[in-house]
Order: sequence, then C-alpha cells, then structure tokens
Amino acid sequence: MSPIDPFAATADFEHALRSDIPLARAMQLRVHDYDGDRLGLTAPLAPNINDKGCAFGGSLVSLLTLAGWGLIVLKLRALGRDCDVYVQDSQVRYLAPVWTDFVAHAHLAEGETWESFIAMLDTRGRARLQVACRVTLEAGDDACTLQARFVAIART
Repeated sequence: MSPIDPFAATADFEHALRSDIPLARAMQLRVHDYDGDRLGLTAPLAPNINDKGCAFGGSLVSLLTLAGWGLIVLKLRALGRDCDVYVQDSQVRYLAPVWTDFVAHAHLAEGETWESFIAMLDTRGRARLQVACRVTLEAGDDACTLQARFVAIART
C-alpha cells in the first residue's frame, strides 16, 4: 500500500467534514495543520461569537471535539482502516475568553499509543482511545481544554 499524502488526506477530510456536518460548515472550520500525530482545526470568530463578543462556548467545545475525532479518523484512514468513530465521553474546561479566531489542537493523551489502539482494534474489532485537545490564547495559555475518550468500531 502506498503512503497517503497528508495534504490530500486533510483536504479530503475538510471537504467531507464541511459537507457531512452542517455545524462544521456553519462554523467555517478549516484544517489548520496535521502531522499524523496532531491535528489542528481552526475557526473564525465572527460565525462563532456569543453575546459578549468572544467565542461561544459551544463552538469551542465543538471544534475541540471535532479535532479529537478527526485525529482518529485521519489516522485510521492513513492505515487503511474502515471504522466508525464516536465520542464516548468528555470533560471540558473553560479557562479564559477567546477574543480572536481560534485553533483547536488534538493529540493522544498521556499514556496512549497508536500501536495499542490498533492492536485492540485488530483483536476485538473495536478500541478506545483518550485524546487531549486545547485551544490556546495568543500568549500560549490554555483558553479551553477537552479530555475525551473515543471509540472506533470496525465496519464489517
């Protein structure tokens, strides 16, 4: 199997995300960056604003959740796996208001590995994975964080 071009994979992913999920389209989200182990999704402030003029909490948690979900979807696609991916549970913390366009970055949570996730998927046809996601302020401090567990189920 030939390696998947990350640029093409993220362009296809972004197009599908905006086509298949009306909220993603309304939020005007875009892929910011992807390196195989980290995914960044970005959204402009204007369509995601609240009554105070800062980012709406629902938009922040939506972008964080989509970044975590997307990280797993992109990795599974790169590995040639056909799976449905669901968020099982999550915990969000709102730490500071966001007054600008924002980026949500997702990566595996501490102690998680792609290898153990794929081994479980191969053994049981389903696997769970914890992902850590964050939106930061321009100074680098966390504005919002999400710890989430996702489940992948192999399609038969």
